[in-house]
Amino acid sequence: MTAFRSVTTAPHRTAASFAIRSERASDVAARETLLDACFGDNRHERTCQRLRDGRAPAAGLALSAVRGGALVGTLRLWHVSAGGRDALMLGPLAVAREARSLGVGAALMNAALMIAASRGHGAVILLGDAPYYARFGFSVAQTAKLELPGAFARERLLGLELVEGALDGAAGPIRATGARERKARRSRKERLVSCAA
Repeated sequence: MTAFRSVTTAPHRTAASFAIRSERASDVAARETLLDACFGDNRHERTCQRLRDGRAPAAGLALSAVRGGALVGTLRLWHVSAGGRDALMLGPLAVAREARSLGVGAALMNAALMIAASRGHGAVILLGDAPYYARFGFSVAQTAKLELPGAFARERLLGLELVEGALDGAAGPIRATGARERKARRSRKERLVSCAA
């Protein structure tokens, strides 16, 4: 049985409106600042972040929430092998403090799950708070035999099948499988300046 539920993500036409769109290169600095504010200075040491390091997000699955021209939310999904099963790893999901009552997190989640399903992905896993993610259909039902490369709380490893049976028999380590992230190329002038410094 597929647990995925679709919810409308169109912004309301009020002063609190926001839009969900694909992440742009111009969002990167604001995204990193938002992630630091939400998760603290040690976020790069966390198990899931180490799994994502050096990997590009799945095509079409890096999303930004924008309100009044400012980035107020971010969510990305990544290709992984979940005990030998192809899946996506969700995270991080972050919403600016001033936008947390607007439904930005739910809108990002619903948009990401709809896009993932429309692109034929079978399952999404994440490490997060079960009470929050249960409303999107996530549970521990399919993740009991999966392991992350580092310390994690078992009750926070959650899964959602977008296609029935996508996580059947999934057991063992979760490993990054997505494309390597391309480093931004610097111009010849920038390379010469940095070499001279």
